[in-house]
Amino acid sequence: MATIALSVGLKGMEGYLVQVEVQLLPGMESVSVIDLPNAAVKESKDRVMAALYANDCQIPDKKIIVHLSPAGQKKNSPIFDLAMAIGIMKEAGDIKYPLPKDAAYLGVLSLDGCIKSVDGMLPAILAAKKEKIKILYLPKMTDFPLTEVEGMELRFVETLQEVVESFSGQLSLTSAFTLPNSPETPDEIHYDKDLKDILGHTHAKRALEIATAGGHNVLMIGPSGCGKSLLAETFPSILPPLKQESQYDVMSIYQLAGISYSNYKIPPFRNPHHSASAVSLVGGGTNPKPGEVTLAHRGVLFLDEMAEFPKRTLDMLRQPMESRKVTISRAASTVTYPADFLLIAAMNPCPCGYFRSRHYYCTCSPKQVTAYTNRVSGPVEDRMDIILKLGNVSLDRESREANEHSAEIRERVYQAREIQYKRYEREVHNAVVANEQLLRCSVLSDTQQHMLRQWAIEVQGCR
Repeated sequence: MATIALSVGLKGMEGYLVQVEVQLLPGMESVSVIDLPNAAVKESKDRVMAALYANDCQIPDKKIIVHLSPAGQKKNSPIFDLAMAIGIMKEAGDIKYPLPKDAAYLGVLSLDGCIKSVDGMLPAILAAKKEKIKILYLPKMTDFPLTEVEGMELRFVETLQEVVESFSGQLSLTSAFTLPNSPETPDEIHYDKDLKDILGHTHAKRALEIATAGGHNVLMIGPSGCGKSLLAETFPSILPPLKQESQYDVMSIYQLAGISYSNYKIPPFRNPHHSASAVSLVGGGTNPKPGEVTLAHRGVLFLDEMAEFPKRTLDMLRQPMESRKVTISRAASTVTYPADFLLIAAMNPCPCGYFRSRHYYCTCSPKQVTAYTNRVSGPVEDRMDIILKLGNVSLDRESREANEHSAEIRERVYQAREIQYKRYEREVHNAVVANEQLLRCSVLSDTQQHMLRQWAIEVQGCR
């Protein structure tokens, strides 16, 4: 009868339970891993056997079959190493004690039997909780964001021998590691820039505050040097800190992408160059990886010089902006990543950048201006909720003392978002809530409805 050890596989950010079935058969000494393993999983047999040899395990001279179930699901991570080693040792009789019930094993083995982490540990752990795993063995990690998971015991181990000793009760394992910037750590968040230091642009700051509170996309149009990029780069300073669930989402994404992140309490801010490819922006590759729209999940995606991006690349943003997720289909697999981001874009009004400027002469012809603005298609522009027309600021008329600190604006934004969360009974903003729910939870008066109809007619007339 085969020995079964549980592990967790990942398909994008979605996890699923994997049964690692091990059986010894008569025949020539060999190890076979079956049921759609990729190259990294196929190499596991050599790592596992080397680790077992280093731990003086008595493996009989038989054929070892390792079956990774469910059938038909591609396995693309070495995270199954530990489960494979436990299954082989139990089947060979090296483990005398019964394996814990409802236990799963995550981690890659080094040749000496040490257990290491791999990309995507956090989403795998959250998936294990969803699958009602009671005990989870995983490697010790200094940057691990969780100290405990409700309903699941975390057992941190460094070596294969520690796992075996825990089965007999000889070793007590505790979850003693925590991330310095974990949700439980009440550290203060510091921002490099503050809106108080930006002179003028009072209406733009107010518009950005409204956009932040309601999750609205913003397009800033103005001549070169008027402060579009500075406003966008200071924009994160008025974003409230992420709630715990959102922090876990961001941690999972960055772990999958193999990118470090300094403080998970701060919403991500991504600023890709206009030469970025469509794949880097939306995601993809042979083994689909998250793109900028996913790395900006729960945060901000800033497109500076928006009109300089290829039109095809910009049009690929239409679906993620609408559905708040991106589905990448490849021959190897199809994965879905979250993409709930707030888009801030900036562009010049013309190729030279000085159309309708009060201080510089524009050298562009009307045809050039039209062709430049048409680089942003109508469907993309329709998804920009707020369009800001900016101009140059006269420094002799503005004072820094009259400006508000970002912290004051951030507090108002936090209060506005809390009202929305209570209104809709979930973490959602006005910009993305379904129209039916918006009208049901926030009834508009006849005067407000008439005003909205008038604005809609005016906008259609301008187009």
